Amino acid sequence: MPLRIPLPPSLRDMQALRTLGVWRLLLQALLTGLVSGAVIGLFRLAYTAINGMLTTQIRAHDLSDPLAAGCVIAFLLSMGLLSWLLLRLEPLVSGSGIPQTELALAGRLPFPWLRILWVKFVATLVSLSGGLSLGREGPCIQMGAAVGCGLGHVWHGAAAQQMPRFLVGGSVAGLTAAFGAPVAGLCFAFEEMRVLLAAPMLLFTAVAAAGAWFVVDVILGFGLVFPFRHLEVLRPEQCWIILPVGLLMGLLGVAYNALLLRLTVAADRCPFLPRLVRSMLPFVFAGLLLYVYPQVLVGLGPDTLSLEDFPLELAPLVLLLGVKILFSCLSFASGVAGGLLMPMLLIGALAGTCGASGLLSLGCIQPQQTGVILCVCMAGLFAATVRAPLTGAALLLEMTGALYSAPVIVTAALLAALVASRLGSKPVYDSLKERILQQGRERESDGAQVNSAV
Repeated sequence: MPLRIPLPPSLRDMQALRTLGVWRLLLQALLTGLVSGAVIGLFRLAYTAINGMLTTQIRAHDLSDPLAAGCVIAFLLSMGLLSWLLLRLEPLVSGSGIPQTELALAGRLPFPWLRILWVKFVATLVSLSGGLSLGREGPCIQMGAAVGCGLGHVWHGAAAQQMPRFLVGGSVAGLTAAFGAPVAGLCFAFEEMRVLLAAPMLLFTAVAAAGAWFVVDVILGFGLVFPFRHLEVLRPEQCWIILPVGLLMGLLGVAYNALLLRLTVAADRCPFLPRLVRSMLPFVFAGLLLYVYPQVLVGLGPDTLSLEDFPLELAPLVLLLGVKILFSCLSFASGVAGGLLMPMLLIGALAGTCGASGLLSLGCIQPQQTGVILCVCMAGLFAATVRAPLTGAALLLEMTGALYSAPVIVTAALLAALVASRLGSKPVYDSLKERILQQGRERESDGAQVNSAV
């Protein structure tokens, strides 16, 4: 009797999609996109309101006043404690959530969608409200995947977790809703998540992305994330700039990945960092920075848009870049809920501002071309770190509207990714997935040793 090799979940689901009626496929995909867009839209509204309120309160009070200082300390410590409690409730919400989602897609991790959804929602708001240098993109992708899995339960019950269409469609909708970038969401599914490119899956994810985009852009009206005022394209004789920019962003991506992973692994192995202390530390750092160097905190320092006008000289920019990189890596290494992308994009923008400052002083570019240099650097750093150049380029094009600069942005992203690959740097999410699997193997080994001793 011939041996039957079971098909992987993605291939089984692809066969099921081909037999699924078109209208039912469209309905499932559209609901996945609309509900994911609504959840992520609510998350973005909540974060904007909370961050605005906290920034206003900080600016309105003298932080040297003992009462104000006591309130700051109490608030940050309570945020750290709440982060620890939420991680104990659901460990799968740690970090960005993208590695966990990809491992669940491969059938290598469980995915309790309801608990992941609400715990990730609250835990990410806590991390961002506490001033940590973390992003919303990974949490939004994981929350979108949870929504997709939950809607799959409506039709298929517990078997929905073995149907990649819902995890992938929800992930695409989550990224789309986080940044209003449906094309980047599709690229992410097929470039980073490595989903098989087939017509039924492409249709499902495209409809899900369209539904999420409709909610966040048409209904909620979020618009462009980075609406730069000037995006004058580089002239043909200026295109040589892309070569050094792509090379430097590739090198910066390699250094950023190495620092991020070494700090994270060191925190994993440090015997003096129990889970509670590890969760509290980044909030302590945020409190210290609030008094010592508040420019690095969101809402209190320059943001990506303000960098277009060079609010700082080169030396302060380099200092801000270094502190931002270190604080971002320390925030992520703590393991609390929060992603990598938004801090990474600001780091890319800061590096781009440093480069544009030099190019301006040499007369190589015009002031109105600064925004394009920032876009090129952000796309390059994303590509070097994540190793998904098409996703990075599409993301920056959709977030900024710099469509006429698509050739230089795509070229810089491809070049930066090539440099990082040649230097042997692994994609950041692949390294984080290996870390999660290694931790699982170590726990199984420890459990086996305990059982054998008993």
